[in-house]
Amino acid sequence: MVDVTDFRNAMSMLSAAVNVVTTDGPAGRHGFTASAVCSVTDTPPTLLVCMNTASRSYEYFVQNKVLAVNVLADHHAELSAVFASKLEAQARFEHGTWHTLMTQSPILDNALVSFDCQIEQIQEVGTHGIFICRIEAIQQGKDQTGLVYFNREYHAVNKIKVDTPSQP
Repeated sequence: MVDVTDFRNAMSMLSAAVNVVTTDGPAGRHGFTASAVCSVTDTPPTLLVCMNTASRSYEYFVQNKVLAVNVLADHHAELSAVFASKLEAQARFEHGTWHTLMTQSPILDNALVSFDCQIEQIQEVGTHGIFICRIEAIQQGKDQTGLVYFNREYHAVNKIKVDTPSQP
């Protein structure tokens, strides 16, 4: 059996994009910082988002059945910290400039990219809910430097050009 602390320490070595995941609807407006986001398939365009079921925001996402994944740029480290804090939901949204697309979930104006989604399935595994989300709209930002979380710290993503060997 793998020790929880060993697992968490090992997972801290897995670089992940930093995202602010938001929702709005009948249950209210909420958001949180997440690194557990990934694509599922491109046909239809679908991604997944993992969220702790003990989070005070969890039921808002379940009830609203919509969310937006806002992929953060390197200059958004402070915004990420705000959405990971204990601030009330409305106070979090005072940071950044927001608008909406199809689902009415908050979209960060200057995100690297934002995915506006309908939650189609929720699967609970251990302490987390896995939201399977059909993408309804995408907003691409300008070319910027991404933000990743690695070894419990924020890092800017730097471009590295690698020459690939030419084929004979």
